Amino acid sequence: MDFISATLTLFLVMDPLGNVPMFLALLKDLEPKRRRKVILREMLIALLIMALFLFFGSSVLGFLGLKAETISIAGGIVLFLIALRMVFPQEGGVMGEMPGGEPFIVPLAIPFVAGPSTLATLILFSQQQGHLLESSGAMLVAWFATAVILIYSTKFYKILGDRGLAAMERLMGMLLIMIAVQMLLNGVLEFAADFGYQVKH
Repeated sequence: MDFISATLTLFLVMDPLGNVPMFLALLKDLEPKRRRKVILREMLIALLIMALFLFFGSSVLGFLGLKAETISIAGGIVLFLIALRMVFPQEGGVMGEMPGGEPFIVPLAIPFVAGPSTLATLILFSQQQGHLLESSGAMLVAWFATAVILIYSTKFYKILGDRGLAAMERLMGMLLIMIAVQMLLNGVLEFAADFGYQVKH
């Protein structure tokens, strides 16, 4: 997966436009300055968690005895399910019901930004030999774009409105479905090739 594809995948998985209403709902009682500080804090926490999974994902997989194609297939399935909920939204949003009060780590950093699908994708990236620098750059660009959208979430909400945000989320969901299917197919093909090699030898 090249830099642009990796960046787009992470950006779609983090779903910043879809998270705008949820962030606004959780932070509606805070002053604008405090709201920005909370969002920035949560985004930095999310970045730290994402970096840990990117840099140490391979070690975790090795310890658990998992192969890259297993993560590709599992990641594709998770992304597909998340994308379906984006295209066909349910009550409570993509990640379920939200608790009240000023958040700390949960649910803004985890799971809204650094959610299961994002972390699974980063673990998959960590398996790509020689692409760690490229994956790190993709993660930073996707994170930065997400942070900008969420920090200025009130303005985005005023510009797009409920219908505009819903339309954007569905469009992002459709793109993510295609990426998820491709990821799943890649894992299946890699598994089939590996299985064929083992049978011959």
